[in-house]
Amino acid sequence: MTRLGTHFQLLLVIAVALILPLVIRSGSLATEVLIYAIAVAGCNLLLGFTGLLSFGQGIFFGLGSYTAGILLTRLALPLPLALLAAVVVGALAATLVGWFAIRQRGTYFVMLTLAFAQMFYFLAYSLPTLTGGDNGLLDVPRPPISVGGFELMALKTPWQFYTLVAVCFVIVFWLLLRVTRSVFGRTLLAIRDNEERAAAVGYNVRLFKLAAFAISGAVTGLAGAFLAIMTGIAPLSSIEYHTSEMILVMTVIGGTGNLFASVLGAAFYVLFSDWLSTLWPRWLLLLGMLLIAVSLFMQRGLWGLGERLWLAVRRKPPAGDIDAPSARESRP
Repeated sequence: MTRLGTHFQLLLVIAVALILPLVIRSGSLATEVLIYAIAVAGCNLLLGFTGLLSFGQGIFFGLGSYTAGILLTRLALPLPLALLAAVVVGALAATLVGWFAIRQRGTYFVMLTLAFAQMFYFLAYSLPTLTGGDNGLLDVPRPPISVGGFELMALKTPWQFYTLVAVCFVIVFWLLLRVTRSVFGRTLLAIRDNEERAAAVGYNVRLFKLAAFAISGAVTGLAGAFLAIMTGIAPLSSIEYHTSEMILVMTVIGGTGNLFASVLGAAFYVLFSDWLSTLWPRWLLLLGMLLIAVSLFMQRGLWGLGERLWLAVRRKPPAGDIDAPSARESRP
């Protein structure tokens, strides 16, 4: 990824954060788009840049929700500290899961992450005094951001909370862009393309994979915390493996190996699902058909489709050049 490409993607991300309030009436829906875009970006770091198909993203998402919910409801910590704690817990959980999962490859790696997802789900279900069990953790507050008793930002309305999420959204993407274009990010690409050759050169492949897991878990934990604060509940469904599937689906729809594609995938899934649910109760059937179409005809997702259309437009000669005779034909 070139420096120009990095700056261009950052500008696109800022544009999305500014445009969403203009095209979406619901502040909660616009916030949900950005929240899942953060989670999908964390998944894309694993799948698109490291080549790891993980079904454990729901673990970090759910733990972020529970961490923020518990700290805000029972300890009444300031909101920034609750968000920071969710990031740390997500990173620690990802390090634990990754420590075991990266020792296997292919199908066994996927099975390990899926097993951890099920284990954390039943752990959350079995601790109702801590997590609320089947009912989830209710009445998660949304306190204002204040320093020394002085209120810096009120978060009462959905659009006020959107502003906070949008700022964090841009910062997270800027940091991830810096990561992916660094030596660390290029090494992840080398591991994705040829793990054996990367190991032969001298890179500690397991350490790089573990670091990618930790970063992905931290980002996903932050997204889970934001969703719990927005909805006022940390539900048990946030830590189900279905959440991992949903995040993976968004990643595939947007396109892997490009961070801005994560925004496209999250926006398309959230907005398309919201629209379909108003048309037909069995909207998941239509979504399944869409995924089949993506798998068959758009292996690089929406970003890849946009690239192909852009190249087709650039390669198409102007209409005047098509009709004009060549220099050889115009000679007497």
